[in-house]
Amino acid sequence: MFSLRSAVLFALVTSCAGTCMWYGQCGHQEGHDDKKLNCIYHGPPKKFKTQHALDAFERDCPSLFKGGDTETCCSDAQMITMDNQISFPRQALQRCPSCYRNFMNIWCYLTCAPNNADFMSINATEKFKEKNGTEIDVIKSVNYVISEDSANGMYNSCRNVQMPSSNTPALSLLCGTDASQCTPQKWLTYMGTTDNGQAPFDIYFFISKKNMTFGNSTLKPLDTEPVPCNKAPSNDTEPCSCQDCVASCAPSPPPPPPSRPCEVAHIDCYYFGFGMLFAVFVLVFGSYTICYNIIVQDSLRLERSDAEGRMYHVSSQGPAASRNERKKQYLANVESTSLSCFERAGLRMEEILERSFRRWGYFCASHPFSMSLVVLVIVAILCAGNSLFTVTTDPVKLWSAPDSRARVEKNYYDSHFVPFYRTEQLIISRPDNDTVIEYKHNNYSNLLDKEFLHEMLDLQLAIEELTAEYENHTIGLEDICYAPLSPDNNNCTIQSILNYFQNSHTMLDKVAYDQYGWFVVDTYKDHFDYCVNSPYAVNDTTRLHTPCLGTYGGPVFPWVALGGYKGKDYRNASALVITFVVNNYLDSSKNGPALAWEAKFIEFMKNYTEDHPEIEIAFSSERSIEDEINRESKSDIITILASYLIMFVYITFMLGQYRRLERILVDAKVLVGLAGVLLVLMSVGASLGFYSYVGIPSTLIIVEVVPFLVLAVGVDNIFILVQTYQREELKDGESVQHLVARVVGKVGPSMLLTSLSESLAFFLGALTNMPAVKVFSLYAAMAVLFDFLLQITIFICLLTLDAKRQHSNCVDVICCAKLPLKKKKPLNGFLYILVDEIYAPVLMMEWLRPIVMVVFVGWFCASAAMTSKVNIGLDQSLSMPKDSYVLNYFHNLSEYLHVGAPVYFVVEKGHNYSSYEGQNAICGISGCPQDSLVQQVDHAAENPLYTKVAESVSSWLDDYFSWLGSPSCCRVHVDTGEFCPSTDTTSNCTQCEVEHVEKGRPVGETFDKYLPWFLGDNPGMKCGKGGHAAYGSGVHLYKDAENETQVGASYFMTYHSILKTSSDYISALKQARIIADNITASLNKHSSSKEHRVFPYSVFYVYYEQYLTIVVDAVQNISYCLLAILLITFILLGFDLYSAAVVVITIVMIIVDIMGMMYLWNIDLNALSLVNLIMAIGISVEFCSHIVRAFAISVLPTRKERAKEALAHMGSSVLSGITLTKLGGIIMLGFSKSQLFQVFYFRMYLGMVVFGAAHGLIFLPVFLSYIGPPVNRAKVFKHNQELKYSENQSSRNGESPNTPDTNSPYVYDNPPLYNSINRAT
Repeated sequence: MFSLRSAVLFALVTSCAGTCMWYGQCGHQEGHDDKKLNCIYHGPPKKFKTQHALDAFERDCPSLFKGGDTETCCSDAQMITMDNQISFPRQALQRCPSCYRNFMNIWCYLTCAPNNADFMSINATEKFKEKNGTEIDVIKSVNYVISEDSANGMYNSCRNVQMPSSNTPALSLLCGTDASQCTPQKWLTYMGTTDNGQAPFDIYFFISKKNMTFGNSTLKPLDTEPVPCNKAPSNDTEPCSCQDCVASCAPSPPPPPPSRPCEVAHIDCYYFGFGMLFAVFVLVFGSYTICYNIIVQDSLRLERSDAEGRMYHVSSQGPAASRNERKKQYLANVESTSLSCFERAGLRMEEILERSFRRWGYFCASHPFSMSLVVLVIVAILCAGNSLFTVTTDPVKLWSAPDSRARVEKNYYDSHFVPFYRTEQLIISRPDNDTVIEYKHNNYSNLLDKEFLHEMLDLQLAIEELTAEYENHTIGLEDICYAPLSPDNNNCTIQSILNYFQNSHTMLDKVAYDQYGWFVVDTYKDHFDYCVNSPYAVNDTTRLHTPCLGTYGGPVFPWVALGGYKGKDYRNASALVITFVVNNYLDSSKNGPALAWEAKFIEFMKNYTEDHPEIEIAFSSERSIEDEINRESKSDIITILASYLIMFVYITFMLGQYRRLERILVDAKVLVGLAGVLLVLMSVGASLGFYSYVGIPSTLIIVEVVPFLVLAVGVDNIFILVQTYQREELKDGESVQHLVARVVGKVGPSMLLTSLSESLAFFLGALTNMPAVKVFSLYAAMAVLFDFLLQITIFICLLTLDAKRQHSNCVDVICCAKLPLKKKKPLNGFLYILVDEIYAPVLMMEWLRPIVMVVFVGWFCASAAMTSKVNIGLDQSLSMPKDSYVLNYFHNLSEYLHVGAPVYFVVEKGHNYSSYEGQNAICGISGCPQDSLVQQVDHAAENPLYTKVAESVSSWLDDYFSWLGSPSCCRVHVDTGEFCPSTDTTSNCTQCEVEHVEKGRPVGETFDKYLPWFLGDNPGMKCGKGGHAAYGSGVHLYKDAENETQVGASYFMTYHSILKTSSDYISALKQARIIADNITASLNKHSSSKEHRVFPYSVFYVYYEQYLTIVVDAVQNISYCLLAILLITFILLGFDLYSAAVVVITIVMIIVDIMGMMYLWNIDLNALSLVNLIMAIGISVEFCSHIVRAFAISVLPTRKERAKEALAHMGSSVLSGITLTKLGGIIMLGFSKSQLFQVFYFRMYLGMVVFGAAHGLIFLPVFLSYIGPPVNRAKVFKHNQELKYSENQSSRNGESPNTPDTNSPYVYDNPPLYNSINRAT
């Protein structure tokens, strides 16, 4: 409303020839001395009176600068005021010269244009009383008309300019709303209103193509010819960078499309390939089986009757029997001259092994006490090493090799910057509350109910007040938290939307009324809306005029503090996220106070959630996972002990024979079984002690897995040894020592074969780079080796003593008690009879053998096809107990959060930031190439679904340029030369002198000189670019040889997109490394030294790196183990490559079948399952090697007979030993509360035993009956010589030799008892 006097003055102004609308400053806003108001002036423009004002005008308004005689409508004071008021826009927009020039033209023409009256008019004036009481008229508001081209050009050139420190568009801070909702009119309106807290008077912007009339004034729209962002506004500047200007971006290739699955006729390639392989097998094998049964077995009864009219049958005198007879006659007439070199070598190896073990067995049996004592002393010395026993629990050391890339990069990051922080986090939701809050035509979720926010603020403040006792000191959050502005500001970093209100109930309740004080116009909701779009704001645009920065001096990003929203609809977030950031240290002892406080935090939160069931609060601390894993381990101790107890009891009692009631107490072998179990434990203890001496720490995996493995291997050998002894008869005149020696000579080579194969396989498995697998392999290899040594020493001694007890009819355990019983005759056990007389003949039936082959090969092909579908990774929730509070946290983490972990792109020491070329390789401001670090990361953030990069990167380098170029930021004390922070209002501070500049950027000594000041400056109202909070720990400075400050390593931070599954984490690591490698290549392309390197770092990389190569590692480890088994089997079976290949093929089938089960049973491939697969190889050796060796040394004429014989003699021991022993213990693991045990131990152990037993006892005998190795003729020749010698001895003694009736039609269906090749001795 004009006063009469003002109207008159205005009329005079508009009617005169002058072109200025104002000149000079005549007052200020009431209560705000720094918000100056302009004087009404009508007249010609004037020159500046001071060089300081002229310099500022030249710097800010080059479009209007005409040299030293420039005339303007602004006084020196007005120019300096404008220069100070644009401090923040300068910091935000100066990185894009075209944008900044267009923006400044709007304000320069407004303030100083010599003809500003042409496009501006006074809208309102008011009286201002000076100190002397004089009242003067001052301008309260103005009308400003701008052409559409000017307004749109300015907006278009600035719309994509970024704020590196906050990873947000600059317009989010300058437009009063989110940048996506900003328009030219909204931007100008916000910048011109006094409601923004910065403008001293209201400026009403009008965007128009035509002239506009206000009262008696007709205004022509200002047309400034804006500069497009992809063009430089002057010769000494550069176009805006691609990061800030889309038009500057060169076309970039789109991300590669997702790889299509390999398919053939819409069928997965693996399924198709292995399906075809199975079809070919069925075709070939089926043809062979049909031909074999027709031609050899005469299944169609094609044979004619003989002379007597009898029909030849397959089972008697048909082709099969004739073929067998011919083989027998051929083998009976083998001559030594026809033997090959390998056959002789095989026989020689068997003789050496059997003779060596027989002699060793006799030696141990003859000196049981002295041998046992010596061995026990050695074992005791080894076990004493357990006093040095250490367990590695640090997951980094468990899953990442010291020389792995992720581990090296983590160490580099930790040594140059502070280690990644500890976090205590709450995820708060109200799923049962559907309340919707309506406010100003917008809907807000129930989380933004003020009463609920007050309640959550009480919770947050209560957590801040928690204290814990540690070493007689009281520890509070302030003692352990991360305070980035310390010591200037000791407030803790708390990422919470409550920090938008400075964690204050008063600020949360604050409201703003209209000018009359009647109605509430702004509340906490308005402040929330502003802060989620401008988290760096120090003064919102509402009438509340409160800051958004947290009390710790940094921003609270909405994508970190809120969850469960779509797009950027923060109002409807369904989760609040409160994160307390705590300092972390490489020296774990320094983390003691934090651990103590975290324990109190967990206790407090458990109680709080129980007392407030209406609120769902998922919480976790840095120590939570380790605590829950320890709790889980303790809770399953009973289950594990019960599992081992069942196996111990089974072994203890099942070694005895209980065929006759009166001999039960004598034939029992409780002490022997118990001793066998103790030997297993001793071997594990010796292995642990040995490596404790060596200095290789153990892991929890070893403690849990190795006893199971050694028990499987050791028990099988014990059963074979004891049951072979039980089937042997003590001959007349033969001592117990000789009997034991015979038994050891028979089974010792088989025990050596399996134990040495497994031990060497595990040793070769230790060649892997995965620490957990390497350590397991070393401990397992030594434990298996020690177990074998104990079995062929102490156990032989104990077996000898027990044999003497049994032959003396003394009661087991109570050896002094003797029963009057007859001499015991050797008896076959129940399982032996079952296998020998029922199972083996049935399995070898002609109709059943093809079915077995087809079923097992079919399942192998199906499993092989499914191996490619096995998921890689480890679901971290599996490591938690089922009742753990952390499971709820994991669920809510993936359910609500919108960004993943921070990722840092680290530039290693050596890059030259002070040179223009070096800056170009990194920066994102004008003049920076598109392949710079910042530009490449920002380009990746445009496609987060593929690259897993969610936000633009924060660049300390770009913010440093803006900080140094702002007069209100970089200031130096005139007298002392020290840095003056922006909060220092003394007149002795002046702008930093920037001497060395290249194309607007500081270079050389100037760059290095002011960088420490930037990194130590706190952001504030006048200077929001201070780098202390955002970059203080992100740039490593050091002194060179000349004691000059130089930049060492530095990082540039952004965020990964939300990562929910293991494949997401693995993909994020892959993509980050691809981006870093491309940046490294770009740096080296522009550098002559080519020594630059950039690498990505995030806290989870060190855990997930193993999955990048786990498939290769698994194949490599399994191949090493199989190669070891092939080599040992080849040598110990007398250079029999055929038999060795059969063993390896069967083990491969077992492993592949287990992997197929992993897919069907949702077991991922990771270090745990890889350890189990390697262990499965060792256990598979027990299922296969004994039977294959028995087959190989058999001298029966046909494969079918040899397979039946091997199955009868070794199958029963394998069944009663490893199979039934393990099944009982495994079933107990199914009752474990631990998901980890149920998945990786119960399921995989069950698969090992089931598939191992099925292949060893069903498939392998059938496989051998078809294509087993041919009989060794040297062994047959030796066997024939022994038979002739036996017959001659019998003839001399008048006895009839016990020879088989070759005329019996069933002779080949009932193989003779198993005989050693040296049975005559």
